Amino acid sequence: MLSSRIDDRGQAVTAQDIDTELAGPEPDEEIELRRDPWIKRVLPRTMFGRSLLIVVMPLILLQAIATWVFYDRHWAAVSWRLSAAVAGDIGLLVEALKLADSPAQTAILLAQAKAQTDLDFTISRAATLPPAAPASGRLVEDQLTQAIQGRLSLPFRLDLLDDGAAAVKVQLADRVLSVDVPRNRLYSSTTYIFVMWMLGSSLVLLAVATVFLRNQVKSLRRLAEAADGFGKGRPLPPFKIEGAVEIRRAAKAFMTMRDRLQRQIRQRTQMLAGVSHDLRTPLTRMKLALELLGNDPAVAELKSDVAEMEHMVHGYLDFARGEGTEASVETDISLLIEDLAADLRREGTPLTVIAPPEYVMPVRPNALRRCLANLIGNARRHGSHVWLTGIVTADGIDILVDDDGPGIPPANRTRVFRPFVRLDSSRNPSTGGVGLGLTIARDVARSHGGDVRLETSPQGGLRARVHLPS
Repeated sequence: MLSSRIDDRGQAVTAQDIDTELAGPEPDEEIELRRDPWIKRVLPRTMFGRSLLIVVMPLILLQAIATWVFYDRHWAAVSWRLSAAVAGDIGLLVEALKLADSPAQTAILLAQAKAQTDLDFTISRAATLPPAAPASGRLVEDQLTQAIQGRLSLPFRLDLLDDGAAAVKVQLADRVLSVDVPRNRLYSSTTYIFVMWMLGSSLVLLAVATVFLRNQVKSLRRLAEAADGFGKGRPLPPFKIEGAVEIRRAAKAFMTMRDRLQRQIRQRTQMLAGVSHDLRTPLTRMKLALELLGNDPAVAELKSDVAEMEHMVHGYLDFARGEGTEASVETDISLLIEDLAADLRREGTPLTVIAPPEYVMPVRPNALRRCLANLIGNARRHGSHVWLTGIVTADGIDILVDDDGPGIPPANRTRVFRPFVRLDSSRNPSTGGVGLGLTIARDVARSHGGDVRLETSPQGGLRARVHLPS
């Protein structure tokens, strides 16, 4: 790895400066995410997440409404009836104790009441009621207190125990009646059965919905991967059309579109290659005929015209090869940059290379070399030195070609990518080219799913940024 270098101005440029000045623009997905309203940034962004949210949200809303209705209506009504029944049993025993004439009759009443009501009654003679405990505010306590107050006109104390039971003490004339109320007299088991059934059924429905949604989204994900790979010029693996009717229609439409595009590309490539190849024969005959005419000035002008036509034919052939049928292979971009730089140095190109670490991705190597060679050749014609830099980004790799030439005005940076466009007024008028170099370079980059952008170089000239997505 190269940690620093010296530029043409004699200034040291560190690796950190290179990373800062050469960092590419942020991915479009991150820019769109920041532009979205906050509610869209909070919600899931995947199809599976949003579909699952559509299923879960009504389910949660339904559970919340059902729970509120149950606890506010059903549970309150059941608890009131249970509390009223307990208070009625206590009140009945208190009235019966008024008719008991002896301790023996009192004991018989307590035993019979315990057997019939499941309440444990005891009497403490010569005792007084202890002070009332602070209320806990629980629904059962409030309802039981109201029920006892409605049935008895005597002082009493109510204590709720940790296990859900209750202890009630009632002040009689000269004694205290203690009542131990078990949990099953205050709570209904159907309450918890209903809650468990509600939660259990919701989890089962959620699991079933997740399985079905995952299967539906899987076919969409495969279609998206196939479209992404096709857009990057990679071979499309066998694609099985499956899923819902709408997804099958979209997959069939994609396959039809792919076949039409490939057929159109093949036809145009064959047409350009055929026309360019056929033009070579008459051009060769014209060159031979001109050589036999001698050194007349008019002949020299014709020779110049023929040479220009031959140059244009070569440009057409390069353009046709740029849209050829070369297959994508796993390629180390760092080695490709180093090999291309070595070839260009042997041809005399002053070149500085900062290659990235090993980065392997599927590309068409010959087409990518042609793309970079066109950009480097363009930079060499209009500058005295060329810098070739590779930077690994979050979503792929950027290959930068910088020069120290006059550059291109920002207003013309889009127009120069059009076929046969040359900015002779802003670039050196003595340099060659038919205006297809940048067109071929962008065409190759876009066939890989990337693009070529022109920027202002920190070296003072033009920068061409080739972005290749991973």
